[in-house]
Amino acid sequence: MNLLAPTITAPSVTAPLFLTDCYKLGHKALYPQGTTTVYSNYTNRASRIEGVDHVVHFGLQAFIQSYCVEAFAPFFAASEEEAINEYEETLVNVLGPEHGIDTSHIRALHQLGYLPLIFRSLPEGTRVPLRVPSFTVENTLPDFFWLTNYIETVLSAEIWQASTSATTADTYRQLLNAAAERTGGDLGAVNWQLHDFSFRGMGGAHAAAMSGAGHLLSFTGSDSLATIDWVKRYYPSLPGSENGQILGSIPATEHSVMCAGIAHDNELATFNRILDQHPAGNVSVVSDTMDFWSVLGQILPTLKNRIMAREGKLVIRPDSGDPADIICGTRSNQELALTAEGKTPENDPAYFGAVQLLWDVFGGTINAAGYKELDPHIGLIYGDSITPARARDITERLELAGFAASNIVFGVGSYTYQYVTRDTFSSAVKATWAQIDGEGYNLLKDPVTDSGMKKSATGRLAVKRDEHGELYLVERASEHDEAESLLQPVWKDGQFVKVQSFKDVRTVLGNIA
Repeated sequence: MNLLAPTITAPSVTAPLFLTDCYKLGHKALYPQGTTTVYSNYTNRASRIEGVDHVVHFGLQAFIQSYCVEAFAPFFAASEEEAINEYEETLVNVLGPEHGIDTSHIRALHQLGYLPLIFRSLPEGTRVPLRVPSFTVENTLPDFFWLTNYIETVLSAEIWQASTSATTADTYRQLLNAAAERTGGDLGAVNWQLHDFSFRGMGGAHAAAMSGAGHLLSFTGSDSLATIDWVKRYYPSLPGSENGQILGSIPATEHSVMCAGIAHDNELATFNRILDQHPAGNVSVVSDTMDFWSVLGQILPTLKNRIMAREGKLVIRPDSGDPADIICGTRSNQELALTAEGKTPENDPAYFGAVQLLWDVFGGTINAAGYKELDPHIGLIYGDSITPARARDITERLELAGFAASNIVFGVGSYTYQYVTRDTFSSAVKATWAQIDGEGYNLLKDPVTDSGMKKSATGRLAVKRDEHGELYLVERASEHDEAESLLQPVWKDGQFVKVQSFKDVRTVLGNIA
């Protein structure tokens, strides 16, 4: 018996009721007497990323299923007294007995047996302009007006990262599409040109899975296997809309494998053992454990005949240094298209960079646009500290040197998907309309001390398209406006009204056919 093992207790049946900020626990009593409806929306209000003024809507369906359905199932399944006693015990521990917050509304919710809410949403995968709402939520029964903004905290927490990662991936996709078009690349191959290595840098497995799904709306390459179950669970295949392959990857080494091999034998023997284990197919080898330039200048030329005889690609992965310089060389932009005076791959390999050195050994073809493409038996991936700015710099430098952008695959991690916050797009849930004593009131937040970014929309809201196809917001929407709105019901009173498969979301975004 392990006396140090923690005592395992049954999960709290009221846990979902405490996925909120403490100050919301008493808000029911603070609304004006006679309040029967609170109507809120989720909007991305601003952008900290230059050139990005649309945010990909993604994650709502997963939130509804995981929180509104799955998380509340134990609460509704428990006996009324068990649920209420547990809730009240937590309240006393948090706030103290002197506050005496009424819990009759929680008892009423338990008796009801579902969350009386309606979500109206744009199709997930839509690129939504800043300051246009992605979805709205309001209560459907008058006694539960308090519930709409009670869930604001967890709603914000569960939506912003999936949506932000989807937008980040979309930004990369547009960048790499443009580079492929300029240098004669295959747009279908761009599906695999950005690879998700971010799992270890994320805030836990759930965050990694949710963010990873956002990545996979625009790309198919990923090592974040936790995403597969998340997608199957929350965006499952539907009749006529099979998800197909959610993600794909290839066998690959890590530094522990290379270090052990180098210590036991040497790096050349390690490469040979890897090729023995993978006589065909694509395989990636991390190659900077010791001397990356020696790998390019000595080991790979030694193995050239073996590599060229394989059916498949050997992908070389540098993992340290300045990404642009490692890939493109230390040559300046002015020098890229010139013949290097006195420089050779032997005396200064870093000057030429990895792509040029691989070309010198393995050659390749000139595509229809006039750019060099490495022989298909050899490839290159860089997966350390990549950002959109670095990816753009690298593809532009390759272009100046006469190489197609398709010669490089980027691996992205925490620099891409973790160096963001809810404030990256100022994502927020705000109430804009309430019904009190039978009368509708337009609610507005407009701090005089603010720049204007925090000014909310007001009234009931509708979203329409203008003559150019762009989405725009209608405030103080009439019933006719709401009937025509692209914000359509997706969930009401415990039941989905509309469900999207992962393929559907990808189709709406349009980056993966």
